[in-house]
Amino acid sequence: KVYLAANPSHLEAVDPVLEGIARAKQDRLNRGGETFPVLPVLVHGDAAFAGQGVVAETLNLSQLRGYRTGGTIHVVVNNQVGFTTAPEASRSSHYATDVARMIQAPIFHVNGDDPEACVRMARLAFDFRQSFDKDVVIDMICYRKRGHNEGDDPSMTQPRMYEIIERKRSVRKLYSDTLVAHGDITEADAEEAVRDYSARLDRAFAEVREAAEHPNGANLEQPTAQVTGATTPASAPPPVPLEVIHAIGDAFGSPLDGFTVHPKLAPLLARRQEMSRNGGIDWAFGELLAFGSLLAEGTPVRLAGQDSRRGTFVQRHAVLTDRVSGDEWTPLVHLGRQLGRDTAKFWVYDSLLSEYAAMGFEYGYSVERPDALVCWEAQFGDFVNGAQTIIDEFISAGATKWGQRSSVVLLLPHGYEGQGPDHSSARPERFLQMCAEDNMTVAYPSTPASYFHLLRRQAHARPARPLVVLTPKSMLRLKTATSAVADFTTGRFEPVLRDENAAGASGIRRVLLCSGKVFHDLDAYRQRTGDTTTAILRLEQLAPMPFDELDTQLSAYPGAELVWVQEEPANQGAWTHVAMALMPTLGNRLRVVSRPASASPATGSSRTHGGEQTALVEAAFTS
Repeated sequence: KVYLAANPSHLEAVDPVLEGIARAKQDRLNRGGETFPVLPVLVHGDAAFAGQGVVAETLNLSQLRGYRTGGTIHVVVNNQVGFTTAPEASRSSHYATDVARMIQAPIFHVNGDDPEACVRMARLAFDFRQSFDKDVVIDMICYRKRGHNEGDDPSMTQPRMYEIIERKRSVRKLYSDTLVAHGDITEADAEEAVRDYSARLDRAFAEVREAAEHPNGANLEQPTAQVTGATTPASAPPPVPLEVIHAIGDAFGSPLDGFTVHPKLAPLLARRQEMSRNGGIDWAFGELLAFGSLLAEGTPVRLAGQDSRRGTFVQRHAVLTDRVSGDEWTPLVHLGRQLGRDTAKFWVYDSLLSEYAAMGFEYGYSVERPDALVCWEAQFGDFVNGAQTIIDEFISAGATKWGQRSSVVLLLPHGYEGQGPDHSSARPERFLQMCAEDNMTVAYPSTPASYFHLLRRQAHARPARPLVVLTPKSMLRLKTATSAVADFTTGRFEPVLRDENAAGASGIRRVLLCSGKVFHDLDAYRQRTGDTTTAILRLEQLAPMPFDELDTQLSAYPGAELVWVQEEPANQGAWTHVAMALMPTLGNRLRVVSRPASASPATGSSRTHGGEQTALVEAAFTS
């Protein structure tokens, strides 16, 4: 079976995506990671192979435990000109393929005018891959007969090269003349071969047209995200039984025999077991409850990112390391011991220090495995801009461009805690600007239970679409940002959370609308000042905008002033998105309280930040 990955014009962007698809196919075949029955083949241009950094990132994936696919065959079509750029202007290395030396991959340079040599190199490359499960590169030295397209004239910039090319006979002619000269075929045989090949092309063209008109009859492998049932609406996630919550707590409270828990982590594990009974569930355990409940239902979970096993903020501890031996223990892998039955696969990996290739890999994995919850986590949400090409070309537009469905989840730590301009904002405004046609979901939950239900909804949702979650930093350990056990065994994800603490609706003069972390700052100020005239509504989901749910909540406060409150500067965050969505119906009733518009996401001074935050919260109630 042959599968062709959808490929944008952005050079080499598809490389990690294809690797993710290949790994997902192999995991679906469930060969235990010991054999690699799916062969990735990547076709490159010489200038792009040398010039695009994602090539090096993808090569670096090749032998990592969470990413290896048993070796990729890289075919470099080395036509010695990148549009108008000659080799001396496009690379500092001698060969275009020298970047592959970083992983000590064998590189076979072969003359593209010699078909039999190319076949021998292809066989040798395949045998190497099958024998050693490692990448191999074929550098096929050839030329481009035309320019960048059929209307381009490359002789304007490469006159000497194209004077030689114009005099060259085609590869077919060179090869047929050689065979005739050797007596292997006659001139008539050569002409018959051309006629036969032309007839084959005509038949293939007709078959492709027929397949396009009757797609169900096409003998092509479809990614599993496109097959029947993967795009039909799904039912809501089932409620999670209390015994599953207990079992997940027990899985963390029951180390393997002989496992030495780090003394700083022993209280955490005991606390998780206690939380599963008595509540006060924090963000990290709420997330693990979502993962564990899905595993118990038979839904595989894959999480990868920089420091994702422990958690950037020392909060997750999905994998623990023996204090003495260095052995690893992943409690959710052993959840079946507590439940008395098998559970789905759980994979959690620390990624290479990459955003572009690492996110592309998880996107590709999710395309092939719609049955799994696939999450990519940024170390800080700000770093997501290193993968902007994947977001622009695949995540936001893949369904529209190619009908390619993905359920990938981006976990982006976000929040203003005075950590500076590079550790505050996941740039929600960029994602929200790209939201249209239900292409993806953007959410900023404010409680562990809300996040729990959001992840479970994502795993069950059909048709599949990407999910962007603005995850917390300070909320990870905020006592007011905890949830009761009953919040996990009942209910569902609510796009808008009503104010449970507001006084009677008749006394409300102002309604604050917000998302995520700033709610806790606003609520703390309201309690401290004894304000009884302000209600706070939380948009847990920013896109698609939950119009109906919001209308229902706002209808309780018909005469109240409406204020959108955000930590981000006015030209960033969700304000523009919210204003465009709500002002046609709310008009001048809605205004904003935020930091002033700024070129930088945040100040670099913690003292300045503190003053800004205090002023922002006060202004929400008093201005």
